[in-house]
Amino acid sequence: MQIRRLDESDLDACAALAVSRDWGPERHKWRFLLEVGEAYGIDAPDGEGLAATTVVTLYGDDHAVISMVLTASRYARQGMARRLMDHVLARASGRTVSLHATENGRPLYERVGFRTISGVVTHKGHFTGQAPGVTREVKDPDDVEAIVAYDAGPFGADRSAVLRRMPAFHERVRVAESGGRVTGFGGVWRNDDTLVVGPVVADDPATARDLIADLVAGVELPVRLDLDERHPELVAWAAEHGVSHYFGTSAMVHGDGMPGDFRRLFTPTMQALG
Repeated sequence: MQIRRLDESDLDACAALAVSRDWGPERHKWRFLLEVGEAYGIDAPDGEGLAATTVVTLYGDDHAVISMVLTASRYARQGMARRLMDHVLARASGRTVSLHATENGRPLYERVGFRTISGVVTHKGHFTGQAPGVTREVKDPDDVEAIVAYDAGPFGADRSAVLRRMPAFHERVRVAESGGRVTGFGGVWRNDDTLVVGPVVADDPATARDLIADLVAGVELPVRLDLDERHPELVAWAAEHGVSHYFGTSAMVHGDGMPGDFRRLFTPTMQALG
């Protein structure tokens, strides 16, 4: 059973594997990950699609994120996930590696050297707040470059390849400014029947709240927010505005401490991308 690189021709198989494990098909998300990351899989010995997958997204020479660690139920506990983890950890050599773990997945990650650094509280619901209207929509390529430049400090690694694709991938992108300087940015993208808010990067919680509210106020679909528990004021604000606690995961790291400044990182693009 060889590990092979996956590409967009494997999109249907990736979605089918996800559905078989009670995830959504998430085709828009999978397509983006296949574009910006390196996806690897093991073909099912019975010829029925993929037996296992994982994705590693490399951010320059400093950081990598592992995601989409999935194994078909009929091949569980046969070491496929461990083989794929070892493969992508080797591919990320020299980088700090992070991921988001469910309770079921955490034991595997701990065995290969990951440690928990924080909890992540996922909220979901219909946002009931009002849009303050203090941020503006991003359309101009120069705005995107300003976002890329601003993000380098808080994120601490080069994710320009992801950020430059935001206008195409996201439904809305907004930027906050003060005195002609970027003070934050955020986006919202559609994942099946949910609007996911992320990334949100800002100088302070108040700016993050303004960005989120301007992005999702008045939308009809339920909204998802993946909030680091180290931002309790934002966690409480979301719950007060109709976006309530849905489930929790653990933010884990392999190697040195995370780059960047978590105090300005409020939501990831998606848990799969950090």
